[in-house]
Amino acid sequence: MNTNRLNAYRIMWIMVLFDLPTETKKDRKNYADFRKKMQKDGFTMFQFSAYLRHCASRENMEVHVKRIKTNLPPRGHVGILTVTDKQFGMMQVFYGGMKKEKAPVPQQLELF
Repeated sequence: MNTNRLNAYRIMWIMVLFDLPTETKKDRKNYADFRKKMQKDGFTMFQFSAYLRHCASRENMEVHVKRIKTNLPPRGHVGILTVTDKQFGMMQVFYGGMKKEKAPVPQQLELF
């Protein structure tokens, strides 16, 4: 039996939370470049400064976390949170006071 099969404890999610300055033209360019690089790497906006990415394994997650660290802007705060698919599935999400039954999954990832 293959012990590396995909399951809710092996599949990972990465959430990148950031607060970057936009005071100068250079700051705004750094902000835009950081977001574009994340989007090019498969991240989807969850909220304005929170992006998500699904990863099939911990090893795959580590590759994407390393890529984020390589692309960090020179100023601002960036947080990287990694959770299992099981943990992600327990997220409670509210829209205008109405609770959604499941955490929102970016459209391109609804196949899982």
